[in-house]
Amino acid sequence: VQLVESGGGLVQAGGSLRLSCAVSRSDFRFAVMGWYRQAPGKQRELVAVLETGDRPNYGDSVKGRFTISRDNAKNTVYLEMNSLKPEDTAVYYCHGRMFIGGGYWGQGTQVTVSS
Repeated sequence: VQLVESGGGLVQAGGSLRLSCAVSRSDFRFAVMGWYRQAPGKQRELVAVLETGDRPNYGDSVKGRFTISRDNAKNTVYLEMNSLKPEDTAVYYCHGRMFIGGGYWGQGTQVTVSS
């Protein structure tokens, strides 16, 4: 199983981007899917996850600006990012946690927000 991310890029402050994370196998379901990010010299941090029952949980720094959603028919999770700030610049990683424990990471996609 692979998690394939797309949608990163360069955007000006105040702009928007939408990230996508597609699960490579249509018959494989994760219990929890989410997004994390890692900026240079910093630890990887939670951005947003969809907990069991698709309950969203957001990191404090993105609440009110980012929205996580999931399309079960496409087996894809999205991250809509609005009002982007330079401090949102990071590599964004998709993560899927399995029902039996353990998980998978995507390869990461770069998001750069210019001031």
